[in-house]
Amino acid sequence: MAVFTEVTQPQADALMQALNLGPLTALRGIEGGIENTNYFATTDQGEFVLTLFERLGFEQLPFYLHLMKHLAQRGILVPDPAANQGGDILHTVCGKPAAVVNKLAGQSQLAPQAVHCAAVGAMLARMHLAGQDYNRSQPNLRGLPWWNETVPVVLPFLTPEQATLIRSELAFQNHIAASSAYAALPRGPVHADLFRDNVMFDGEQLTGFFDFYFAGVDSWLFDLAVCLNDWCIDLQSGAHDATRAQAMITAYQGVRPLRGAERQLLPAMLRAGALRFWISRLWDFHLPRQASMLTPHDPSHFERVLRARVTHPVVL
Repeated sequence: MAVFTEVTQPQADALMQALNLGPLTALRGIEGGIENTNYFATTDQGEFVLTLFERLGFEQLPFYLHLMKHLAQRGILVPDPAANQGGDILHTVCGKPAAVVNKLAGQSQLAPQAVHCAAVGAMLARMHLAGQDYNRSQPNLRGLPWWNETVPVVLPFLTPEQATLIRSELAFQNHIAASSAYAALPRGPVHADLFRDNVMFDGEQLTGFFDFYFAGVDSWLFDLAVCLNDWCIDLQSGAHDATRAQAMITAYQGVRPLRGAERQLLPAMLRAGALRFWISRLWDFHLPRQASMLTPHDPSHFERVLRARVTHPVVL
């Protein structure tokens, strides 16, 4: 999250009242993140999050917003997009597509223990099952085709050693994607970006998943791998934390047991998740956009995670 587009109090107030959420009493830009403009908007009815979409267009956004609505209606703890009198949940602010959702209770757990990882694993499995009957489809826009397009763009910024790693891993992932085991992976809507700062907790109680704007249809195993690569590693070294990982996987399987193909491909999907975020962080770091609160993430973090996943594969 960041602020690329400045929204005035009157502009935000007009939208909040059009959504029957009451008059605006406070508006505050949200720091952190790299994709969209985000504000906390407070009214006499509570706190909400106003998002202006900087990269996603009007044609793509209904998938994300209606997915959140779909999951919320099925008891998954996610923000619920606000509708106007006509039932529309996609709006326009400053000429850009926008949405307003309720602000989740709690705070991010940035130093998770096994109990937090288990809660995320169980809710992730519930979310996957709840999305099975979602009637819209959109590919993961940061999936393999995007990796193939973006690696040549970031290669000039890499050392020879880094370039060798990223090329070899990309070739490996293309090989995996062509395999019969990969074709057998169960698929559906996934969050695809469920990092520690995209989940809220009140103590040990999980209160919600948010920021679904990288969601798409992909393998559920990839979604689990993305979580394991953030929640269940040492942030300094990128090393695997077996205790936290076991808690997450066990809780996930308590809701949806993994299939044979998933067990076989978990090491490859952990590598895929690390590669995806290494590429995107390289792109954001070396080809940044202007924003009043933008601090790009360090790309070297996911380079370390990828190297750890290659040299020390996790086997179930």
